[in-house]
Amino acid sequence: MDKLSFRSRKRLFIVLVCFALSLAVLSMRVGYIMLFKAEEYQKMAYEQQTRDRLITPKRGSILDRNGKGMAVTESVSAVSVIHAQIENEEETAEALAEILDLDYEEVLEDISENVALKRIKSKVDKETASKLRELELPGVMIDEDVERTYPYYTLAASVIGFVGKDNQGIIGLESKYEEYLKGEAGKLLTLTDSKGRRVSDSEERIEPVDGENLVTSIDVVIQQYAEQEIAAAVEAKNAKSGLIIVMNPQNGEIYAMANYPTFDLNEPFTINDVELAAIWDTFTAEEKNDYLNHMWRNKAINDTYEPGSTFKIVTASTGLEEGVITPESKFTCTGSMVVGGRTIKCWRYPRTHGEQTFAEGVRNSCNPVFMAVAERIGADTFYDYMVKFGFAEKTGIDLNGEAVGILHDKEGIGPVELATMSFGQTFQITPIQLLRAAAAVVNGGRLVTPHFALKTVDDEGFTVNTFDWPQGERVISEETSEEMREILESVVAEGTGNKAQVPGYRIGGKTATSQKLPRGSGKYIASFMAFAPADDPQVMALVLIDEPEGVYYGGTVAGPVMKDLLSNILPYLNIEKTAEIE
Repeated sequence: MDKLSFRSRKRLFIVLVCFALSLAVLSMRVGYIMLFKAEEYQKMAYEQQTRDRLITPKRGSILDRNGKGMAVTESVSAVSVIHAQIENEEETAEALAEILDLDYEEVLEDISENVALKRIKSKVDKETASKLRELELPGVMIDEDVERTYPYYTLAASVIGFVGKDNQGIIGLESKYEEYLKGEAGKLLTLTDSKGRRVSDSEERIEPVDGENLVTSIDVVIQQYAEQEIAAAVEAKNAKSGLIIVMNPQNGEIYAMANYPTFDLNEPFTINDVELAAIWDTFTAEEKNDYLNHMWRNKAINDTYEPGSTFKIVTASTGLEEGVITPESKFTCTGSMVVGGRTIKCWRYPRTHGEQTFAEGVRNSCNPVFMAVAERIGADTFYDYMVKFGFAEKTGIDLNGEAVGILHDKEGIGPVELATMSFGQTFQITPIQLLRAAAAVVNGGRLVTPHFALKTVDDEGFTVNTFDWPQGERVISEETSEEMREILESVVAEGTGNKAQVPGYRIGGKTATSQKLPRGSGKYIASFMAFAPADDPQVMALVLIDEPEGVYYGGTVAGPVMKDLLSNILPYLNIEKTAEIE
């Protein structure tokens, strides 16, 4: 045998080296895949060989403080199609359109779409789903689905909120506590070939994780009382709107928050205005969205207004705390007061209140008394107390979209601004800001955080999460708070708030008649803030009626509403009678 030439051996050596290098590179690549990419490629292969369908988790319920469901989830079905598994598109589309009450052409278009999985309809009731199952249509999948329902329809609508088609919270508590309520979707996995055709009847099921149930401070019974009262008052006075908030002033738990007009949570996109509904189709999408947002608006936290005389409790508390007055301090009302060259009238003008003590001035809601007190306090200190009482910040209530007060700049408060601020004009706050400040006035001087959420629980009732709501700083002393409780009790017993008296109960409160801008428009907001029992407040409420027709005074319009409200909820809360009122 002839020996290989040097050149041949050289070529062979090069080939062998290249082969060895290629083998080494291949081995390294295989090793890299096995060590670092195996899980990723395995997942990709699994996804290519399977078709997964989501299982919607059960959304957690929203419960009142006694466990009554205000937002609950019912089991329904969802209908989807897998394009690759459909044998006859026309027949399938015809059957689905007929049973699901859908347009045939639209269903056929969905079925013809070359995608792995196409949802045809959600929220299908069980009876309809059973009819489809009986047909055993190839490629048609009937899976578990859920539907959000609201058993009380309009109850606390702007507070509870609602969900969209994807079962995600849009407004209210549904949106605020989405992370607790939503749960985690499960899956149904079906083995298929490379073309997406099913190769096995067996399915792998990954169970969904249900959402947690939210227990709130709302009491359905108190909420119903509040909604009945405000609806009747708004209708009786042909008013623009109205609201009632009921809260525990000791800890900030809100028992009720009622807005009227309201809307149906089960039909949240149906406008509640008859006139607008008649021409609804003429509006643009943007206009419809604006109208709906207005309908959903929670005026208790989203809107600001001039509080009027209910704010006098802040002026009074500040004066007492700073020591510039006592309940026995003497004042004289001449029907008006000249401040900075401007004559500012008492509500009683041209009549006067004459000589009176400060406590009597509060009972009479006399503007000159409060202007004089504010002058003694001074602009800087007065403004500082407004900040202390929380009017320059949000209350921290657990709802999205809370507004904040619109105050004067400290440097811009002159004699006239200070005078008008003393009785609740020339600045704006939200109703919930007012109620929070009022709670501090009567609970011993501590700011609280108004709130709804108490805890989340599982379906067996075991606590999963507890929400803590720390109290804010002390605004006034316990001594000042006690003096204010006594003075405000006299407002209801002897003063402008006498129409809110409830036999057997010691009640404190303050009326307000706020003139809306522009001045002279003849439009007012009648309101009443009250608490009980006066010596140990356990419940506080605010009634506000916007633009009542005819008589518009807070004591006359809102006072009787407050009386009816407290007459119902005080016995319900087992608050014992502590006084006899003749």
